[in-house]
Amino acid sequence: MAREMKIGNRMIGDGHPAYIIAEIGINHNGDLDTAKEMIMSAKDCGVDAIKLQKRTPELCVPKEQRDLMRETPWGYITYMAYRERVEFGEAEYREIDKLCKELGIDWFVSVWDEPSVDFIEAFNPVCYKLPSASLTDHNLLRKVRATGRPMIVSTGMSTGDQIKDAVAAIGTDNLAITHATSTYPCDPQELNLKMIQTLKDDYPCPIGYSGHEVGLITSVVAVSMGACIVERHFTLDRSMWGSDQAASVEPGGFRRLVKYIRVTEMALGDGVKRVYDSEKSSMKKLRRYL
Repeated sequence: MAREMKIGNRMIGDGHPAYIIAEIGINHNGDLDTAKEMIMSAKDCGVDAIKLQKRTPELCVPKEQRDLMRETPWGYITYMAYRERVEFGEAEYREIDKLCKELGIDWFVSVWDEPSVDFIEAFNPVCYKLPSASLTDHNLLRKVRATGRPMIVSTGMSTGDQIKDAVAAIGTDNLAITHATSTYPCDPQELNLKMIQTLKDDYPCPIGYSGHEVGLITSVVAVSMGACIVERHFTLDRSMWGSDQAASVEPGGFRRLVKYIRVTEMALGDGVKRVYDSEKSSMKKLRRYL
């Protein structure tokens, strides 16, 4: 069986170009104009999709954290107020949906709770992402599975058994799994890129990589090791306020990342040894026969 699936108009999996996702997340800091600028910039970088995050704060923020105070660009406010401040509603998502359709770029979200799935369903998303934090929330996994849409499940801060249990809950049809380490930013010695092959050995579905490291090289290496999806956090400026900015890639870097991945895909070839026409003149001049 082919290790592939379809997201939007793109086939994803072995033998297909990597599906490159710019994870905007909440780096827009709740500002729609900033989100739009990020989407247009990501499109200019050549990515296949942008991704945001959708939460219901009253469900996702633990009670003991709601009243904790935090310094923010909007003043000294509670953590709950901050989470509400950066969350987009229907009007903002309508604008995002319209812009992405005009630009011809896929968009979808990481859903953190069940009401968020119902909310996003109204936009007919090309797929859903399940963040690493939700890998063990089997009710949420089943809720997303019931939509019938493609699913991408991330595996940071998880054990092999937890991954196995999650896959058992939803099956491997129309599923992609991304290897991840949930440290922001992540030290290279904890990236463990060989897990990409481990996941390919264990599961008959497309395997990708969600990276939180500083730099580009290791994400390109992930493609050479078989990752057919690459997701990196995206920002306009790493000096912007926000906890994910330091592990994000700015437009210039993201443009290079897309270029490096596409060159790597060309260079990998098909593993069949052949003599290329470009070699024949050298062969004629240099080859020795005994």
